[in-house]
Amino acid sequence: MAAYTQDAILLLGDSLAQGKFDRAGLADRLACVYVRKMDVINRGLGGYNTDWAIPVAEQVLAQQHEQHRVPRVQLLIIWTNFVHLVNMVRSPASAYYSPNTRVILITPPPVNTHQRTDRSFADTESYAEAVKEVGAQVSVPVADVWTEIWEAAGWDELACEQFLFDGLHLNAAGYEIVFNSIMKIIEERYPEIHYEKLQTVFPHWSEVNVNDPRPSLVKRRVPIV
Repeated sequence: MAAYTQDAILLLGDSLAQGKFDRAGLADRLACVYVRKMDVINRGLGGYNTDWAIPVAEQVLAQQHEQHRVPRVQLLIIWTNFVHLVNMVRSPASAYYSPNTRVILITPPPVNTHQRTDRSFADTESYAEAVKEVGAQVSVPVADVWTEIWEAAGWDELACEQFLFDGLHLNAAGYEIVFNSIMKIIEERYPEIHYEKLQTVFPHWSEVNVNDPRPSLVKRRVPIV
């Protein structure tokens, strides 16, 4: 992403990535810990599904999870789209091949049908299982948000409301689980991009030569390989 002065974490998904329902969303949390080290670019697009994600991904090289649809009929399409999206950056044959890009898949959280009657708890579980199957198939780590929130709710659908703004979208407590799950994967699988391992792109103010600042203010870049 040459247009940016720093390497970037790119989020592309639906409204859960967009995080419009809570100020303490995933993008905000990542931006806080990666400040001055990596840019966090939020391309969450509320209401989008994986069919729409592919042409968007061709422009911004990302991936997303599926908007609600009837399971079994659409699960194969969802699975195929996820594999396609991952291979866009991982396959040398792809026009969008980016060997240094780290990929993490994120399952949807469970829904609370007591709050959101237009959704199916079983459907969301099926989508989460599909994401995990894709991760195993293409050897990409998966943040299993569905299971983590379900366990945190004590395997009680009604108790999921403590993590969901409206039965579907995450609140601050829900995003805390997502953030921790992603950071655990980074620490274990991609430790070289953990925020504690990265130096700031521009120097600390104390390192700037006040008499001739310009040479001090050239961005420094440590290759992330």
